[in-house]
Amino acid sequence: MFAEFCITSNFTFLTGASHPEEYMDRAALLGLSAIAIADQNSVAGIVRAHTKMRDISRLVQERAESEARDGVTGPPCPAHIPPPPSQHITNVPRLIPAARLCFSDGIEATALAASRQGWALLCRLLTTGRTRAEKGACDLRLSDLPNDMTGLILILHPNPQTQHLPRGAHDWLEQAQQLTRRLPRDTYLALSPCYDGQDTQRFDHHAQLAQSLHIPTIASAAPRMHHGTRRRLADVLSAIRTGTRVDKLGRSSLANGEQRLRSGADMHKILGPHAAAIARTANLLEACQFDLSSLRYEYPSEITQDETPTERLARLSQEGLRWRYPTGAPDKVRAMLDHELALIAKLKYEPYFLTVRDIVDFARSRDILCQGRGSAANSVVCYCLGVTSVSPEIGTMVFERFVSEARDEPPDIDVDFEHERREEVIQHIYERYGRHRAGLCATVIHYRGKRAIREVGTAMGLSQDTIGALSSQLWGFFSAKGLEASRMREIGLDPTDRQLQLTLQLVYEIIGFPRHLSQHVGGFIITEGRLDELVPIENATMEERTVICWDKDDIDALGILKVDVLSLGMLTCIRKAFDLIERHHGPNYSLATLPPEDPRVYDMLCQADSIGVFQVESRAQMNFLPRMKPRNFYDLVIEVAIIRPGPIQGDMVHPYIRRRNGEEEVTFPSDELGAVLGKTMGVPLFQEQAMQIAIIGAGFSPSEADRLRRSLATFKKHGNVSEFRNRFMKGMRANGYDEEFSARCFSQIEGFGSYGFPESHAASFALLVYASAWIKCHHPGIFACALLNAQPMGFYAPAQIVRDAREHGVEVRPVCINASFWDNMMEPDENGGLALRLGFRQIKGIREEDASWITAARGNGYHSVRDVWRKAGLSPEILTRLAEADVFAETGQARREAQWDTKALVKGAELPLFARDLDGEAIFEPKNQLPAMTLGEHVVEDYVSTRLSLRSHPVALLRHILTPNACGGRVRGLAPSGA
Repeated sequence: MFAEFCITSNFTFLTGASHPEEYMDRAALLGLSAIAIADQNSVAGIVRAHTKMRDISRLVQERAESEARDGVTGPPCPAHIPPPPSQHITNVPRLIPAARLCFSDGIEATALAASRQGWALLCRLLTTGRTRAEKGACDLRLSDLPNDMTGLILILHPNPQTQHLPRGAHDWLEQAQQLTRRLPRDTYLALSPCYDGQDTQRFDHHAQLAQSLHIPTIASAAPRMHHGTRRRLADVLSAIRTGTRVDKLGRSSLANGEQRLRSGADMHKILGPHAAAIARTANLLEACQFDLSSLRYEYPSEITQDETPTERLARLSQEGLRWRYPTGAPDKVRAMLDHELALIAKLKYEPYFLTVRDIVDFARSRDILCQGRGSAANSVVCYCLGVTSVSPEIGTMVFERFVSEARDEPPDIDVDFEHERREEVIQHIYERYGRHRAGLCATVIHYRGKRAIREVGTAMGLSQDTIGALSSQLWGFFSAKGLEASRMREIGLDPTDRQLQLTLQLVYEIIGFPRHLSQHVGGFIITEGRLDELVPIENATMEERTVICWDKDDIDALGILKVDVLSLGMLTCIRKAFDLIERHHGPNYSLATLPPEDPRVYDMLCQADSIGVFQVESRAQMNFLPRMKPRNFYDLVIEVAIIRPGPIQGDMVHPYIRRRNGEEEVTFPSDELGAVLGKTMGVPLFQEQAMQIAIIGAGFSPSEADRLRRSLATFKKHGNVSEFRNRFMKGMRANGYDEEFSARCFSQIEGFGSYGFPESHAASFALLVYASAWIKCHHPGIFACALLNAQPMGFYAPAQIVRDAREHGVEVRPVCINASFWDNMMEPDENGGLALRLGFRQIKGIREEDASWITAARGNGYHSVRDVWRKAGLSPEILTRLAEADVFAETGQARREAQWDTKALVKGAELPLFARDLDGEAIFEPKNQLPAMTLGEHVVEDYVSTRLSLRSHPVALLRHILTPNACGGRVRGLAPSGA
C-alpha cells in the first residue's frame, strides 16, 4: 500500500490546483492507504479533507450494510462495464495532519504530526512564524525548532532542479546535516519525480544524498493537483500569483499534467530500482497515529470561580429566573429550566454557557446593549442568564434543537453587540483569556463571480473591454445553461473564439477555489490551555487582533465551540434611544422591560409606517405589512421570516396570507405535519419546519436531516441541497403526500440554501422589530435622533429619516454653531415638547475632534467665522466646511458671507496677535455686498454639505416645470413644497 505525504492543495493559495476533498476522493479511488495535505506553512485545508474522509467512511459503511441486507455482494452491472465512481470506493484513506515548512534558511520539509504532542508542536511552530510576519506571510527559521521534536516527523525536500548539488548549495547541506543529527530517526528524504526526462539520474543522486545524511528515502509524487485535467488551471493560478499572463509564464508553467496524485503502481513504475521508498510509506504510516478527531476542546476554567460549573450555572439560572419572573415563574418554565440544566450537565456544556454569560455580563456592566439570537432563543437558561431577552415560551421548537445528545454537536450562541462598541468586548476577551488562549475564526474568501472573471480573464490575456462585457452578464454567466452564444454576440463577443471559450471553462473551474483567508465577523475560540497547540494563530489585518486559520465550518466539523461576538447597528440605535428617553422623560427601559403588545405599535406597522424600523423597513416588507396586519409578537416573528428567499422561492407567502385572511381553508397534509405547521397555518416558513418535514414527511433519518441542515449554507455560500431532491421527493411520495406540496417544500429548502431563517433567529430579530417600532411610535423625534447618531446603517439616508420625522410632527432644527454638538440632540421647543437639533456629525468632512473643540471653546457663544477661528483654533479648511453647511446663519451671517470670510482666512492666515493695527483697532475687510442665494442654490448646497435639506424637497423646486398646469402648484402623488 502506498501513502502520499506531500500533497499541495488549493489552500496553498494560487498554487495548488485541487480541493482537499478532491484529493481524498481520488485517493479512495486509487486505493491509497493514506494522504497528508501538506500546504505551505499552513494547516488551513486539512479539516476539509478530514470531513470528506468521514463522509467516505459513512458511504462505504452504508453500502456495506445495504449489500449485507439485500444479499448483494458486488456491483449490479456486468464486469466489462465500469461501475459508477462511488462503487469503486472500497477503502477509506487515512488523513495524516501535516504542513510543508518553508524555512527562511533555505530548507523545505514536510512535517507530519505523528501524535497529539507532535500536532501541538507543529501548531506552535506555525504560530511563531506567522505572528512574526504580517498577515498572510510566515517567517519561520530553523532556530525556531525546539530541542524536543517528539511526535513530529520531517520529510526533507532537496532541490529538484539539478542532479548534483549546485554551487552555493553547501549551506543547504550543512543545514540538513545539522537537522538530521538532531533527528536521526524522524527524518526522511523525499524522492519526487519532476517528469522532465532526468528523473532516473535525479533519484540516484538524491538516494546518495540521503545516504550521506544517514536518513532513509521515502516516495512522494508531490502532487499539485488530484487529476491531470487541472494542469491548465494550475498555470492560470501561477499567472494570477505572479501577476503575469499565462503565455508569459515561461518556466513557471507546468510542462505537462503529470504532477498529480499517483497510485502505488504508478510510483513503482516511476521509481524503478528505488521502489523500496514506496514500502517505507507503509512503515511511516504506522508511526503516524494522530487523528484530528482526537482533538479535545477544553473550556476555560476561570469562569467557574470557587464553584463547580454545574453549581454556578444552576445558581445563576435560578437567580435569573427570579429576575425574569418577579411574581413567580410558571410551572412550565421551571420544568423547562430543570430539563435544560440536566441535559447541559450530562453533556458537560456548563463552562460554555458560563463563558457566554460572562461576556454578556461584561457588556452590560459597560452599558453596551447586546442580544443573543439564533437557537439561544429556545433556551430558558439563556433567557435567565440574560444572554437573550426573548422568552422561550414564544417559540415552538424544543431545546434539543439547540443542544442535542443524539447529534453530539456543540451549541452555538450568537450574541449581537452595538456596532460602535463591539471592539470593547473583543479586547476584553483578549485581555481576560490572553492571546495565547483566544482567537477569531478565519473566513475563507472563495472565488465568486466577478473576481473569477476579472482575474482569470486577465491571466488569459483578455482585454479589459472583454472582461467588462463578461462581468456585465454575471447572472446569465452562472445560470444553468451558462452564457448562451446569442447573448455573447449581443454584447459584442465571438462565442467561437478559442481563447474566450477556454477562459470561460477556466472561470467555471475556479469558482469555489479559496483565494485567501480573511477575518470572521466575530467567531471567537476560547480555550483552557494554549489555543496555539490546538490550531495555529496568525496576525489579522486589523491591529490588536489575532485569528486562527480555520473557518466556522471547520470548527463545527471538529466539534470545537465558538462564541459569535457580532455587531448590529440597530442595537446602537436602540441603546441611544433608551438613553435619550431616560434623559428627557425619565423611564429607564431595556429590551426586556418595554411595554409588551402595544396596540398603537401594531396599528402603526399595519399602515406600513416603518421607515427606519429594524427588518421591516424595506420596500418589500412595507408592501407586505398592510397585507399581513400583525397584531401580536408572533406575527412579527413570521413577518421577519416570510419575506426571505426560502418562503418566496417555495411559493409559501401567498398561501399563508390567503389562509390568514380567511380566503383559503387551513388544512394540513397530515396530522403529524399539523403538529409542526400548526402555528403557521399549515404553511412551512421556518428552517426548523423544513427539517421536520424532511424527517416526518420524507422519512429522513436524523443523520440525513442533519446533513441536509448542514448543506443549507447561508449568506455567502450555496449548499449542495439539490442532491437530496430525489431522496426527498421519493420519501414524500411513499408517505402519501401531494406531489405539488412536496415540490413546494423542497423549493423552500433550496431557497434556504441561499438564506436560511430559523424560527428562533426570527424571534430574536422580532424583539428588535418591536423595540424599534415602539420607540418610533411613542418617541418619533428620539427615534430619528438615535438613527442619525447610529449611521451608517439601514436602508435609508439621513435625508429620508429627517423627512419621515417631520411628517410625524417633529420639529427639526439645522446645524448651528452655537447650539449643536457632535451628536444630534433633542432640545426643548416652544410648545413644551422636544425638537431635533442636527449635530456636526451630519457635515461632510467634520471629525468628532473638531466638534469637541467647537463645543469646548464656545463659552457664551460665537459671533462670526473669525470668532470660531480665534477661540477654537480650527483650520481654515474646517471653517470652510462649516460655512458651506450654513452653521453661522443664527449669528446673522448668511452662507455666502461666511464662505467669503473663510476665504479671507485662507488668503491672509494672520495670527490673532497681529490682527489689530497700531491703535488697537481690529482690521476687517470692507463689507462686500454679495448676491443673495436662491432657494434652489441653498438646497443644492445643503445636500452637498450635509446630505439633507430642511428648506425644501429638490423635486418641489421643479414642480412648476414638471406640471405647469397643476392646480395650486401641487403634483398628483407628491407632497406639497417644503414637506
